Amino acid sequence: MEKFTSWLTSSGSGSMMSPLDWMIVAAYFIIILGVGLSVSRRAGKNAESFFLGGRSQPWWLLGFSMVATTFSTDTPNLVTDIVRRQGVAGNWSWWAFLLTGMLTVFIYSRLWRRSGVLTDVEFYEMRYSGKWATFLRGFRAVYLGFLFNVLVMATVSLAAIKIGGILLGLTPFQTIFIASIVVLLICAISGFEGVLLTDFLLFILAMVGAIAAAVFSVGALPESVGGFSGMMETLKTDPKYENMLSVVPQGKDFITLMLIPLAVQWWASYYPGAEPGGGGYLVQKMLAAKDEKNAIGATLFFNVAHYALRPWPWIIVALASLFVFPTIPDIIAAFPHLKDTSIISHDAAYPAMLKFLPAGVLGVMMASLLAAYMSTIGTHLNWGASYMANDVYKRFIKPSASAKEVVWIGRISTLILLVVSAFIAFRLTNAKQAFDLIVMMGAGTGLLLILRWFWWRINAICEFTAMIVSFVVAVLLTFVLVRSGRTPAEAVIGTEFICRVPGAPIINPMYHLPLNVALTTVSWLIVAFTTNPTDKKVLREFVTKINPGGPGWKKIFKEAEADGQPIQTTAEATNIPKGILQMVLGCFAVYSALFATGYYLYGSWLPAVILTVVFAVSASALVLTIVKKAK
Repeated sequence: MEKFTSWLTSSGSGSMMSPLDWMIVAAYFIIILGVGLSVSRRAGKNAESFFLGGRSQPWWLLGFSMVATTFSTDTPNLVTDIVRRQGVAGNWSWWAFLLTGMLTVFIYSRLWRRSGVLTDVEFYEMRYSGKWATFLRGFRAVYLGFLFNVLVMATVSLAAIKIGGILLGLTPFQTIFIASIVVLLICAISGFEGVLLTDFLLFILAMVGAIAAAVFSVGALPESVGGFSGMMETLKTDPKYENMLSVVPQGKDFITLMLIPLAVQWWASYYPGAEPGGGGYLVQKMLAAKDEKNAIGATLFFNVAHYALRPWPWIIVALASLFVFPTIPDIIAAFPHLKDTSIISHDAAYPAMLKFLPAGVLGVMMASLLAAYMSTIGTHLNWGASYMANDVYKRFIKPSASAKEVVWIGRISTLILLVVSAFIAFRLTNAKQAFDLIVMMGAGTGLLLILRWFWWRINAICEFTAMIVSFVVAVLLTFVLVRSGRTPAEAVIGTEFICRVPGAPIINPMYHLPLNVALTTVSWLIVAFTTNPTDKKVLREFVTKINPGGPGWKKIFKEAEADGQPIQTTAEATNIPKGILQMVLGCFAVYSALFATGYYLYGSWLPAVILTVVFAVSASALVLTIVKKAK
C-alpha cells in the first residue's frame, strides 16, 4: 500500500499551483460532490430516473448540459491544434456540423421526444421488425455505446493527461486516476439528474476559465509583438502567417477544409454530438425533456452556444501561442519537468499558455478544466451505461431484471467504460487523430440516419450494412492505403504501425471522406432495394405514433386505407419545408454571429457590421417562424 501511495503521489514537483489555487479546486470538488449526493436517492429509483431524470427536465437545464458536454478538455486543445496547423479557417472541420445541428433542432428533436424510448438504440425495434431489428439494437448499443464512446472519452482523457503533466507535473496515470475517481463518484451516485445539475455549474465555470485564459494569453505576448492589436497586425501583414486569420480557406485548402465539410461531411458522417438526425447523448437529453417544445428549445440553445459563443476565446489563445511557443520544441523546453515528451504536439500549446495565469486565476482555470472534463466524461459514461444496462443486459441477458438491478448494471458499466477509455488514452498522442478517425468511421451513414424517419423502404439490414462498410473502408483508407511521403507503415493512432499492402494504390487523403461516403451510400441503397422491407404492421404503428410527414410514407398510408385500416395518427405531421427554412435561417444567424465576433476582434469593422446586420435579420426572421402558428 505504501509503494502504491508513493507511486501515485510522486512526480508532482512541476506543479505551478499555489495554495490558493488548490483551495479553489478543493472548494469546487466539495460543491460538485454535494450536488451529486443531494439527488442520489431520486436517481436510484428506476432506469428512467437514473438515465433520463424522470423525463421532466426544462429546456434551459438540458441546453446547458448539452453544451457543457461538448465543452471538454480536449476541445480547446483540438482547436489550438487546428489553428496552429491550418489557421482559423481549419475550424470548418467542425463548424460545418452546425447544419446537421440546426436540422436536428427544427425537425428531429420533436420526433425523438415523441418516440418515448429510453435510449436512441431502443428506436430500432420501434422502426424496424424481425430478428434484424433485435440484432441491430444490440449491435449498435455495443458499437456506439462502447467502441465509439470509449474512443471519444479517450481523447478527452488525453487532453487531461497533457494538462496534468504540463500544469501539475503529474504522470498520465496520476492524472487519469485522480480525475476518474471524482467522475465515477458523481456518475455512479447521482445518475442523469446529477449530471444535469453539475453541468449547469460546469458550463459557467468553464466559460469564465476560457475567457480568463484568452485575456492572460494576450498579456503573455512578447513585448516585440505589441499586445493584442500588434498581434493582429502581425498576423495580417507578416507573410509567415499568411491567411492565418482568414475564416475562408484559401487556394487548394478551400476544397478540403471547407467545401467537403459543407457539401458532404455534415450530412454524411456520424460524429458524437453532431449526429445527422440526432443521436447518442443529445437524444438522451431530448428524451428527458418535459415535452417537444422543451426538447426543441434545449437543442437550439446548444447549437447557438456551441458554435457562436465558445470558439473565440480558444482561438485567441491558439493565435497567441504562435508567438510564445512557435514550435513544439519550444513547448517542451518550457516544461523541463515533463518525463514523457512523446505526447507533446501542437495541441499542447493550449495548456502551455496557462502557465501565465496568476495565482487564484489559475485555480479557477484548473477548476474549469476539471469541470469540462467531468461534464463530458460524465455524460458519456451515463449515456454508454444506459446502452449497456437497458439495451444489452435487460434486453438480451436478463429481461426480467428489476429496476434497481438495471441501475446497478448501469453503475458497473460506468466503471468498465471509464477503465477502457483510460487504457486507450494512454496510447493516443493527439486529439485530432481520433477526431479524424471517428469522422471517417461514420462516413456514409449520415444520409441513412436522416432518411430513416421519412422513407419506409429503409430497413435494419440497411443500417447494419452502412455501419460495416463505413468501418471497413475507414480502416483501409486510414491504415492501409496511406499517403505517399509517410513511412511505409505509419498509422494514425499512437505508436501503432500497420504495413501498407505492397502494390496497393495510394489515395490522396483529400478524397478519403467522399470516397467512403460514396461506397457506403451505394451499398446501403442497394440493400434497401434488394431486401425485404420492414413489416407493414411495424411501419403503420411507427407512423401512427411518430407521424414524421413527407412523401416517403404515402405508400404506407394508401395501403392501410386500401386494407380498410386507415391510419389515425396521434401527432401532427412535421412541416418539413418550414423546418428546412428554419434550419437555413438558424445557420445564417449563428454563422454571422460567429464571424462578426471574429471581425470585431480583428478590427475589421466593415465586414463585422455587415455580418451583424445579417445576424439581426436572420435571427428576427427565425423568431417569427417559431412564434407564428402554422396555417
